[in-house]
Amino acid sequence: MTHDVETVDTGSRRVTRRMTVETTPSEIFALLADPHRHGELDGSGTVRDAVSGPHRVALGDRFAVNMRQLGIPYRITSTVVEDEEDRLIAWRHPVGHVWRWELEPDPEGTVVTETFDYSTTLAAPMFELSGRPARNAGGIEETLRRLGARFAGHGG
Repeated sequence: MTHDVETVDTGSRRVTRRMTVETTPSEIFALLADPHRHGELDGSGTVRDAVSGPHRVALGDRFAVNMRQLGIPYRITSTVVEDEEDRLIAWRHPVGHVWRWELEPDPEGTVVTETFDYSTTLAAPMFELSGRPARNAGGIEETLRRLGARFAGHGG
């Protein structure tokens, strides 16, 4: 069964999308909690390899990832700021924005909600002027589609 990506209103300066994925929360959480595997899901095209940090992050852990955006390579170090096994994980970038993943069991698998929360950064106006929220919305949608395709037919 194919599920569509839905737009979710989670408040000002938050870009949120949701989709039901045909697998268990623990399968998805295993991917999310291992930053060495983030490139497997990245729909934005910005995440590269050369990850440093643990293979299973926990609250307070830091990990670094090579990135590339608009042709410019850079390295970003994030800190895990929320972590509830098989339910919630979030990491904050140095500028202050947060990427949050929420997982909710569903009869058809797992409802996966991904949020780019830039309400927490002083750079929010710059993000908006540069079009980052719209670009990130597209990246989130593609990431969720990839996640759905990866587990299509697995069942819940």
